[in-house]
Amino acid sequence: MTTEGSGRPLRVLLADDEHLIRGALAALLALEDDLVVVAEAASGPEALAMALAHRPDVAVLDLQMPGADGVKVATSLRAELPGCRTMIVTSHGRPGHLKRALAAGVRGFVPKTVSARRLAEIIRTVHAGNRYVDPELAADAISAGDSPLTAREAEVLELAADGAPVAEIAERASLSQGTVRNYLSSAVSKIGAENRHTAVRLARERGWV
Repeated sequence: MTTEGSGRPLRVLLADDEHLIRGALAALLALEDDLVVVAEAASGPEALAMALAHRPDVAVLDLQMPGADGVKVATSLRAELPGCRTMIVTSHGRPGHLKRALAAGVRGFVPKTVSARRLAEIIRTVHAGNRYVDPELAADAISAGDSPLTAREAEVLELAADGAPVAEIAERASLSQGTVRNYLSSAVSKIGAENRHTAVRLARERGWV
């Protein structure tokens, strides 16, 4: 199978900060006659740059990467390279992550335990315009509640994850320090945590940030 009407293999971008996994996956996908890995990346910003430079048909993105996670990269690609299908491969398939991914236009969401042969099949499925979500992850997402956080609360809480002071968070988010404190207080309250550090941990465990 080749890209429709072109007679060429499907062009794939692989983005994963674990070099061994990325290299092994690239080698295995290279065994497929109709797939060619045109670029690899080890971070979110690099994945976006490589995608814009090489214009792949499908971008296979690790969920957690330095600089920007796979969902943020997918969101950028949806705007800047709409012809590129995106899919997430992750070892942290929490329900909140799946919901964020689908909202960002991601067409595939699979665990890293998937075989290379199965991944190749899913890449073809995604390129054809269809969606594939791992059944277990889908079942978990259906049973899980939605995030209680607003987009701004989630953003501010994520900026607080590394222990940054309020002044720094305010500068990075272009908000006043009082507004940042209000967002953090609201997020902590909604999550039911004792403090913002616990709130960050719980929100991450649930895939809300």
